[in-house]
Amino acid sequence: MNSSQVSYFTLTAYLDSGALKYLLFTVVVFLYIFIIVANVLLIVVICVNRSLHEPMYMFLCSLFVNELYGSTGLFPFLLIQILSDVHTVSAPLCFLQIFCVHTYAAVEFTNLAVMSYDRYVAICCPLQYHTRMNPSKISLLIVLTWLFPFFAVSVLISLSAPLQLCGNIINKVCCDNYSIVKLACSDTTVNNIYGLIYTSLIIACFVSLTFYTYMRILKVCFSGSKQTRQKAVSTCTPHLASLLNFSCGAFFEIAQSRFNMSHVPIMFRIFLSLYWLICPPLFNPVLYGLNLTKIRIICKSLMFGKM
Repeated sequence: MNSSQVSYFTLTAYLDSGALKYLLFTVVVFLYIFIIVANVLLIVVICVNRSLHEPMYMFLCSLFVNELYGSTGLFPFLLIQILSDVHTVSAPLCFLQIFCVHTYAAVEFTNLAVMSYDRYVAICCPLQYHTRMNPSKISLLIVLTWLFPFFAVSVLISLSAPLQLCGNIINKVCCDNYSIVKLACSDTTVNNIYGLIYTSLIIACFVSLTFYTYMRILKVCFSGSKQTRQKAVSTCTPHLASLLNFSCGAFFEIAQSRFNMSHVPIMFRIFLSLYWLICPPLFNPVLYGLNLTKIRIICKSLMFGKM
């Protein structure tokens, strides 16, 4: 039985919550609305205000677009499943969700790496900043931030879709590539090697680059003036918090997929599997909106009138 003959997958991580499902549905709806409003607000603020047409804010705009993209790949699907009595999903829709979720994760890591490079140049090489981060280079970095993940995940899906499957049970609340690979009856050596290279490339290159640039920034801060330290803290703190938040969530998801977590309570497993898809889109707009002075002032003026 190959993947084209598997017309649907069954998701077994959903609990029978009875009437509580309507309360859960309402909570998830409010979360999704908040994510949409918060991220769209900051995208509009950055696009409309010329004072924010700087490299850091352009990369932030790309990050907020990705938060909308990732949450849209999860929330509508989640809302339908919460109200449904039978938790099944068609094979094409399942692969579409896998594509959305994986590209969201890769774009997030890539975008955060680009933002860390931007902060490194701004703080460690301030005199060369406008030369290095010119409009054409900003556009190129943003295009590559999206192009590489879309290409890499397309290859991932093209390797998983033709696999011969021995079942259609996914022990999660949403579709996952590795869960489908584990259902395969045919040889998955190519899938495993590519998945390992893909994951290692994301972690080794982008995450390592991000931490390396922040180590350099900290070195400059400790040897620089008080003004330099204040500038670094004000702009780098939300970036680091965002990176750690998403990295921990991604680590939880990878660990849960690769290791036997049957001894862990199911509610905690569900929380771990959704953390990296819900918390970054929820917290990043708040984190950057409150910590970056320019954005905070403009948002206040929009909501409460001119201060």
